[in-house]
Amino acid sequence: MTDQKERSAIVNALALLANAAGRRMSSMFPGYFEEAKHNHYRDFGWPTNVTFDQLYAMYCRNGLARAAVKKTTRKVWQDHPFLQEREEAHDETSLEGDIRQRFADLRVWQRLAEADRRSMVGAYAGVILRLADDRRFAEPVDSVRGGLEGLVEIIPAWEGQLKVSNWDTDEMSETYGQPKMFSFNEAQVGNDPHGRNRAFEVNPDRVIVWSEDGTVHGRSMLEPGFNDLLTLEKITGAGGEGFWKNAKSAPVFEIDKDAQLTQMAQAMGVEVSELADALNAQTESFQKGFDQSLLIQGMKANTLAVTLPIPEHFRGGALENFAASIEMPKKILTGMQTGERASTEDADEWAQTCMGIRSDKVIPAIMEFVNRLERFGILPQRDWFLSWADLTEASIGEKIDRADKMASINERASRTGAGEIVFTPDEIRETVGKEPLSEADALPEDDEADMDPPDDGEE
Repeated sequence: MTDQKERSAIVNALALLANAAGRRMSSMFPGYFEEAKHNHYRDFGWPTNVTFDQLYAMYCRNGLARAAVKKTTRKVWQDHPFLQEREEAHDETSLEGDIRQRFADLRVWQRLAEADRRSMVGAYAGVILRLADDRRFAEPVDSVRGGLEGLVEIIPAWEGQLKVSNWDTDEMSETYGQPKMFSFNEAQVGNDPHGRNRAFEVNPDRVIVWSEDGTVHGRSMLEPGFNDLLTLEKITGAGGEGFWKNAKSAPVFEIDKDAQLTQMAQAMGVEVSELADALNAQTESFQKGFDQSLLIQGMKANTLAVTLPIPEHFRGGALENFAASIEMPKKILTGMQTGERASTEDADEWAQTCMGIRSDKVIPAIMEFVNRLERFGILPQRDWFLSWADLTEASIGEKIDRADKMASINERASRTGAGEIVFTPDEIRETVGKEPLSEADALPEDDEADMDPPDDGEE
């Protein structure tokens, strides 16, 4: 027992000595031992915290970032949904027709798609509802008269335009921890040549927050791959600048040991004391164009060539990382620049990804919009259903190909003498989205003629 206590005391003493030595070394070399691990963000020039302004600038100026957002939005919204009073198949009702017409007049689906696009750039986006309720934006909504005419405008807002100005801090409130008021400033994002500068406080009743969880605490789609986008910009910029420097590099002057500075100055028409400035001015003029010449006497003008590595090796890794961060196949992201189309597997995977975005984010936001219209009295109380074509559904060409294969299987089965039909005509028609034929349509014209009453020769 005593030996164990002694060993523990020795271990503690050694630990204290090590800590003391570490503190002394840290004081001698500040920051060296305490930061043994690299800060990759600082070393590689990446921001520690990514702001909306940085994300928006990347979206505006980087082709890959813009393609990622635009292609995702275009796929998710490749067609527009229909708002129906019930889920089962039925003919369009008069109310559904009125909704379709009013939504088309206000371009509701286009405005909501725009809000979805903006939410991919920022942590969230907003949909501001302008209503005909004779109240200001900052006031809550009671009810709106006029039915569908009570919805006047849909205003999509960037994260940078729509900020929470007041939070509900009352722990007894039903909306505790949620925004109590928003501040909207249209001029905060982008340079609008039309001078739209609407700015007002807006009540949460009139705002639908568009994000993955329906709150302002979302994440930008571009944020996980932001470092890779910066890396790609560095590679592209360095490559372009390197080729430019090689094509038109700055001259390096080598003065001959026998050169007379007085003669050089006279040749250039300046004083000896102004010779250096004259050389700089001449070099600057030479750098501005490929057809400029240099006047040198007693000097040699050499260039420093830069050997550039092939950038594809470095670009490929960053490009794959960014494509993985947005769950988009690389060939779909970059298009057919190599002449090779995206595979069927890539297209199917991308359709499934966009269906997931639609199911988890877009449809809940749309239904929140519908519920809000219901609460305001713009829409009547219904079990509303959103009818939207499935993105993973096969194209008409793929359906016809399947039907052709089914018919071929039937033909081979009949030739083998089995005498069995593998697929019925109705099953083949269903494959291409057609309804089964009625008895009258399925009956050949010759059979219809045989069913006519016989002619007995009487007139």
